[in-house]
Amino acid sequence: MATSLQIPSPAGLDPSTRSQSEDRPISSIEDPDETPPLHAVNVAPRWNESKTMIWRVTATCVCAFVMGANDAAYGAIIPYLELYYHQTYTIISLVFLSPFIGYTISAILSHVIHQHLGRRGIAFIGPACHLMTYIVICQHPPFPVLVVMYVFVGFGSGIQNAAWNVWIGNMANSGEVLGFFHGFFGVGATVSPLIATSLITKANWEWYSFYYIMTGAAAIELAYAVSAFWTETGAKYREENPTTGNRGGPFTQTRISLTYRVTWICAIFLFLYGGTEVAIGGWVVLFMTNVRHGSAFASGMTETGFWLGITVGRFVLGFVSPRLGQKLSIALYIILAMALELIFWLVPHFIVSAVSVALVGFFLGTIFPGVVVVATRLLPKDLHVAAIGFAAAFSMGGGAVFPFFIGAISQSKGVSILQPILLAMLAVALGVWGMIVRAPRPEQMHHV
Repeated sequence: MATSLQIPSPAGLDPSTRSQSEDRPISSIEDPDETPPLHAVNVAPRWNESKTMIWRVTATCVCAFVMGANDAAYGAIIPYLELYYHQTYTIISLVFLSPFIGYTISAILSHVIHQHLGRRGIAFIGPACHLMTYIVICQHPPFPVLVVMYVFVGFGSGIQNAAWNVWIGNMANSGEVLGFFHGFFGVGATVSPLIATSLITKANWEWYSFYYIMTGAAAIELAYAVSAFWTETGAKYREENPTTGNRGGPFTQTRISLTYRVTWICAIFLFLYGGTEVAIGGWVVLFMTNVRHGSAFASGMTETGFWLGITVGRFVLGFVSPRLGQKLSIALYIILAMALELIFWLVPHFIVSAVSVALVGFFLGTIFPGVVVVATRLLPKDLHVAAIGFAAAFSMGGGAVFPFFIGAISQSKGVSILQPILLAMLAVALGVWGMIVRAPRPEQMHHV
């Protein structure tokens, strides 16, 4: 059988509007014996086309909710980890860094899991990693064990982040649906620090008691996701993506995806974006307590405001961005976030800082799904899992590395260094995104 390579649709078009010729494999054009009939059309699936699709989309939203609750919990519990384990900022910051190992492994194995176990494997392994980790954390283990367990969280979140972003990114109206998927990440991130802060400061619970709730959430996540994707086996995935087997094997997919400049641009951009998002969520409570002199509860609510801003931004701006154009809108959102960061930094008032950081979250919220949409339109379909999995892992890696280094620097310089570092990261991210804005059409692009 001739090799079949999908030609990605031009940037700016929804997958549901792709023309017949754009979705036709190269081999079909070159081999008249395999030319599809003139009436053949490749229609992108819609999220509400059946009860099964609705079930699966809502299952991914449950997974996103748990991932968001996990990531936002760091900021709320870090001050209490420091007291409980009697460690410095630098050592405590290892809980940010250790998931990076899991994210890295997920980038390598995501496509392999798809090939052999399908989306059903993702739906089982990801939530199972969460559930196992939270059960262990409930036992408030020695700090080294805590650090190791967060590696499993990183792996579970990493493979799900890649799988569900790619799956939704190839739907009709993918920008809006991805906005909802990432919006539920924001919902989890919003309620998580609120619940954790309330339990610790108001109900006088220990920090690890919060993970009783996370254990229950992960159990629901596991049952919901596995039941929704039970028929999505490895054999079905290979059947639906036949070109993946013709590029030299699953690990070769990752290697080939890395020869595309778009993969690296998106990965580096998301590395900076993920670092900025988690650094704000992870350290804003300490900043508002130590620098803005807020109470423990009020400072914790500031983090809730940030994640609430992200959530609202993803639900609202997910409908605005496609109309402005994903490339342009992302650049505009970064510029607005930088302006608000300046206000956050230079105006030393608690209320102003709290409102500013919430608005920063609002404009940052829809950036990740926007990048996924751009990437799916600039890369061949059979490389989506490998390329976006790699970029998503980089995003989570940034969310691990930058908060760790901010914690390490804060140990000697104080947490007030948070704002200039965040502003610099956003400025560099804007420059990197400029490379995407100037990128040629897909058919004109060259490998690195």
